[in-house]
Amino acid sequence: MLFDLDNTLIDRLAAFRLWAAEFAEARGLGADAVDWLVRLDADGSVPMDVFFARVRERFTLAEPVEELWRAYRARLPYLVECRAEVLEGLDRLRAAGWAVGIVTNGMTDNQTGKIRRTGLAERVDGWAISGAEGVRKPGARLFRIAADRCGAVPGGGWMVGDDPDKDIAGGRAAGLRTIWIDRGTGAAAPPADLAVDDVLAAMELLIGMPGGEGGR
Repeated sequence: MLFDLDNTLIDRLAAFRLWAAEFAEARGLGADAVDWLVRLDADGSVPMDVFFARVRERFTLAEPVEELWRAYRARLPYLVECRAEVLEGLDRLRAAGWAVGIVTNGMTDNQTGKIRRTGLAERVDGWAISGAEGVRKPGARLFRIAADRCGAVPGGGWMVGDDPDKDIAGGRAAGLRTIWIDRGTGAAAPPADLAVDDVLAAMELLIGMPGGEGGR
């Protein structure tokens, strides 16, 4: 069983808002800057090199783009939280016989920091990060790498995530059944096997299934 990281297991948007407030205050950019930064980020859909190039230009910042991006990656894992109920749900899934992993796009340092600082590292059997593997979701190979790290194979397993293309279409292409987390963004419902509004609901559905369907 594979899970997306950002806005599935953790609330990346909430952490980004905290970062934006800190960033704006530290540089005296004004209250309006926070909303502008959040809009520009577009829920994580804008590549961060592009994001920081536009930030640097708008606010006439002296730091190079790479330095701004590096500082962001160093800070964000300290602002991310994973709900205790989610961590408990992962424990329950593994106790029920499931092999559990994380498959995520992003830079290795940023995503690894999130996984380790939130306590997720101790609750999963393995993970695959696009920045470390050289392939991004929806590419099927990243799902296969994650499954292999968990000692499982994708066929017969599940992928849980909020992105219709990267998580749902990608998971299906890798031979996984899928659960879409509908966050109420207005995105068209993808052809997932199941749809829920929160990762906890997905966990409850999967805990009720035989772990052998995608297990160790």
